[in-house]
Amino acid sequence: MAIIDFFDRGWRMNPQGAAYIQDERTYTYQEVGALSCRIAHALLATGLPKGTKGAVWAGNDTTAWTCALGLWRANMAWIPVGARNSASENHFVLDNFDCEVLFFQRYFAEPISQLQATLPRVKHWICIDGDAPEVAGSQALAKWVAHHASTPPHVDVDMDDVVAISPTGGTTGVPKGVMNTHRSLQAMVAHILMACPYDDAHRPVNLAAAPMTHTSGLLSMPTSARGGTVVVLSRPDPSLMLAAIPKHRVTELFLPPTVIYRLLDIPDLAQKVDFSSLKYFLYGAAPMSVEKLKLAMKVFGPVMMGGYGQTEAPGTIALLPPGEHVTKGEVASDERLSSVGRPSPLVHVEIMDDDSQILPQGQTGEICVKGDLVMKGYYNAPEKTAETIVNGWLHTGDIGHIDADGCLHITDRKKDMIISGGFNVYPSQVEQVIWSHPSVQDCAVIGVPDAQWGEAVKAVVELNQGMSVSADELIALCKDKLGSVMAPKSVDFVEQLPRSPAGKVLKKDVRAPYWQSTDRQI
Repeated sequence: MAIIDFFDRGWRMNPQGAAYIQDERTYTYQEVGALSCRIAHALLATGLPKGTKGAVWAGNDTTAWTCALGLWRANMAWIPVGARNSASENHFVLDNFDCEVLFFQRYFAEPISQLQATLPRVKHWICIDGDAPEVAGSQALAKWVAHHASTPPHVDVDMDDVVAISPTGGTTGVPKGVMNTHRSLQAMVAHILMACPYDDAHRPVNLAAAPMTHTSGLLSMPTSARGGTVVVLSRPDPSLMLAAIPKHRVTELFLPPTVIYRLLDIPDLAQKVDFSSLKYFLYGAAPMSVEKLKLAMKVFGPVMMGGYGQTEAPGTIALLPPGEHVTKGEVASDERLSSVGRPSPLVHVEIMDDDSQILPQGQTGEICVKGDLVMKGYYNAPEKTAETIVNGWLHTGDIGHIDADGCLHITDRKKDMIISGGFNVYPSQVEQVIWSHPSVQDCAVIGVPDAQWGEAVKAVVELNQGMSVSADELIALCKDKLGSVMAPKSVDFVEQLPRSPAGKVLKKDVRAPYWQSTDRQI
């Protein structure tokens, strides 16, 4: 199925039903479907071919998500733009991924206007919530689509057409564009549909609390395919989220562990909020504490569902459904709870050594994935694609093993990328900023254990002789250049960083003291 077909399945099943609810406003399937058709017709009327790249720069918003649906309906490629990213980071993505159409909220008009001159490939600027005079040549969405048909256009689709180019990155810090196709996203949706069953009498209610540009958007598609309702939170406010669950009888939601930890810190939460409607509480994007997972099972009920995926193999390489969290009516073993579950049905997972040879079950090596879930490749980066996909196998860069029960465990990462609160942080980007300070001789940015974030960003800094700078100054510098997510939470100063004979900073040695009290291999 094409990715838009999943929405259309729900549209056909439940045309007057609530497709989305946001800020007390209900959007029916008919309403959203019709607008997505008008957007698709308007895109096609410009003469842009299939595969054209279109971005949506907005917070969690139903109309913004409808623009993504419209791009898919025109068989074009959606570029998710993080509303919390710095303007320079979003500029890199829009420019390097060859964006030609930009949908945006007025809230972001000022930074967009400052970037316009440096985005020559963008031909169409569409403001989704009114006029934006600051952005030259922009058009209001309502006017742009007003005279176009509200029925689906006929568009030829190949399952290997690219429908999403999502930014990611490694230790180089330069985001790569992951090209996902109808085929790979179909596999992701199918995995969720199989892992999260509902009976015919109930339609799911999904709470999109995390950014729809990050994970929640794609995870809403199985709900739409069943004619269910997606409740969209405009901002990540825990009180709004907790109020929405009983109010809308939410049955499923996704949150990264760091947010779950914050909820668990609320005294007597289970007595304050009715969680009885929940069936599937998905967690992932970062390691989760086993002890806090056990507490979550007590607070939220037997509904916790773990998952493991990458942008390159979206969301569902392996899943640990609620039933796998218990054994014979009791909480499962720590070994089971520390796993990410068994590989999903439509993907093949093996553990390989450095020579790409498959290792016996139980041995540790690189997690490699093959099947329809795997991306097409990296945008305009054939050499990086060839390094990552070898003989059809996606080399994830994650280290792990498969236990005797067939469950997958992630024990380390080959790369130095930090996952903090479910977001990727690329050390060299932070290092580049710190290096720019005149007092800094050298630095290493690493992830260190953190009860709230999973990993916290730490900078270990070597100063120029006779010069000084405070930790607060360096943190403020990074916040200004990169935003709060990527900025270090702490800075340590050392006389000299450990180096190899060739002068390369040995990050493994830098990390070692901070991870000594954990089981993680560094």
